[in-house]
Amino acid sequence: MATQHLSSALPAPAVSAAYPMAKPGYGKRSAPGEQARTRDDFALLPTRERYVAGFVDHLPDGAAMSVKQLAKQLPLYGQQAISTALKALSVAGHLRRVRCSVGAGDESRWVFRTFWSRTARDNEWWNTYLATENASRTTAPVKPPAPTAVPQQRTAPEATPDPAPAPAPATPPTAPPTVPTTPPAAFSPAYLALAQLGRNDHRLGLSADDCTTLEPLAAQWLDRGVTTDYLTSTLTAGLPAQIDSPAGLLRRRLIDKLPPRLPDTTSTAPNTPAPTHRLLVECTDCGRPGPPEALPDGLCRPCHTVHSAGGPPSPDPTQIAAVKAHMANLRDLLKPV
Repeated sequence: MATQHLSSALPAPAVSAAYPMAKPGYGKRSAPGEQARTRDDFALLPTRERYVAGFVDHLPDGAAMSVKQLAKQLPLYGQQAISTALKALSVAGHLRRVRCSVGAGDESRWVFRTFWSRTARDNEWWNTYLATENASRTTAPVKPPAPTAVPQQRTAPEATPDPAPAPAPATPPTAPPTVPTTPPAAFSPAYLALAQLGRNDHRLGLSADDCTTLEPLAAQWLDRGVTTDYLTSTLTAGLPAQIDSPAGLLRRRLIDKLPPRLPDTTSTAPNTPAPTHRLLVECTDCGRPGPPEALPDGLCRPCHTVHSAGGPPSPDPTQIAAVKAHMANLRDLLKPV
């Protein structure tokens, strides 16, 4: 948890009018019931977290909340420092990253949002609020009643003179038929997303063979409704300083962080209730999704363990017992007869 830091924090830069907005439905969302802004907002946070929080707090709803975009606007810190600050703000109760499904059938897709609260909230408040958001999304929209046709009154037809025949319109010249052109063969969106990684970060440079090998794994993400922007941000979040095997690291992330598949609703009957739109919380550190109650402080269990202990998680007690038993057997075997 954040410790008290009474020294004056650096003032957050003003939000530029040209700050990029996310796609409709994405980006920042302000939580309800916030207190009015004061000079003591985020006073208990360290300097870096106060700096980032002050900037995010002044962003409008719908603003882009990726680590890359925030780092462009906050030149004092790099992407790794911004990512660490967002994790600290999540633990402090100021934000939650979520994903929710919208649409149905073939039109279903994932929408990614960052809920922000100037007032620090505990896990119980966040779980209740996100459950309310989830319930509101599962309610089928009420369709307005169809307009009823007004019956026309029958009246005696009036005698009207026969209209004069209209002159035949001139036949416009027929345009020559357009011959459809076949677009040239192109790479798949999954391949292009992988190939672009090395352009944005030289540590993730892949060869053509690497992109072809990893293309089926990346295509599984797109088949489950995610966008190429989300795929790219997930693969590039929290990278180590040195990467010896970019293809191996990306393969591991593509497998471990594969989002869940949405249920198929293409064959539902017309009177079937509207599909349930699940809302999942994403781990602020690694991006692993799960229900709100399974990610306290906005962190999955492994990341929460590392954060609480200040280091890697402790070994499994069962494994420790097995190692001790194996060492005891070795000592018995090595005893002189």
